[in-house]
Amino acid sequence: MSSSDFRQIAIRTESGKAERLFRAAVSAFCSLTRPSRREIGQLEDLTLPLFDDVSVESRRYVAAALSECEYAPAALVRRLCEEPVDIAAPLLIRSRAVSDIDLIALIGRHGLPHARAIARRKDLNPTIADLIRALERPTLVRVREPEMQAPAPTVAATNAEAVEDNATGQQSSGIAAENARRRLRSMMRTGDEALAAKVDAFPGSDTYVKLRETALTGNAAFFQTALADALDIDFSTARALTANQNYASLLAALRSLDLSEDRAFLITVAIYPSLFPHPQAIRTYLDRYRLLHRDVALDRVRGWKAETLSRMVRDASPANSDSSKASNSDEAAPSLRASSRK
Repeated sequence: MSSSDFRQIAIRTESGKAERLFRAAVSAFCSLTRPSRREIGQLEDLTLPLFDDVSVESRRYVAAALSECEYAPAALVRRLCEEPVDIAAPLLIRSRAVSDIDLIALIGRHGLPHARAIARRKDLNPTIADLIRALERPTLVRVREPEMQAPAPTVAATNAEAVEDNATGQQSSGIAAENARRRLRSMMRTGDEALAAKVDAFPGSDTYVKLRETALTGNAAFFQTALADALDIDFSTARALTANQNYASLLAALRSLDLSEDRAFLITVAIYPSLFPHPQAIRTYLDRYRLLHRDVALDRVRGWKAETLSRMVRDASPANSDSSKASNSDEAAPSLRASSRK
């Protein structure tokens, strides 16, 4: 199968047969052993506009098919994961396209049904597993200690106390569950409040802090490694983003991370100090950053990720392994370190 198969499916399918196109496009994609970036993009372009027009059965079929797919399109997977758990379960349990942050967001939005499916994932992050258990079995109200020489309660008083204890237990259970869910959401917060909240427990773990500190060291390799980790791309791609004579690629990378304009500018000026000799250059940068839509930036990052995957597949193929071993030995180690975090 090649990218032309997707076009032929679209040509053969008559108007109004969204169901058939939706299933056929995913089936054709899943048969590809090494889909290219273009083929991944084509599948998203074909299926996402049809999503609201297809039946629950088709969504369930596609979710099951993509759960076994190594290079499943991230946008389509995320859209399917927002569906009820009877559709999303295969992806929640098996898909590699769903990151830890995605899992946390899904639990925060959908609660226990999605959490129970996510709990069945192999090699689940222990923090997420602990929080799911907290949602599943919240701490109940503390048992009262018996009072010494207390008068025997009447039947009416006993019934009233039982009702009160039951209501208190339910309220405490609900509070504990909400607290656990709040802990999940707090793992995704950005900005100064989130940084202050976790600076003691996880020093330097914030993406912005890593990028800022490595940029200010003046060592390009340190910053490029941090950028590769933040974008989930390999080291050579991150190095190429900062090797240009202009900051266009870096601007898109920072915009995809949803950094505020002042934070993005601080990082950029640390990497490209000579490009901001006067206030007008700063104003131009800020205007470009504001006008760049985040979805556009995310599309560029998805392209870089697809190129990373494609390069890894080519390098791992038997035909290329012997010929590329000598020429790539200098940069293979940092590239694999940055791209194999998962």
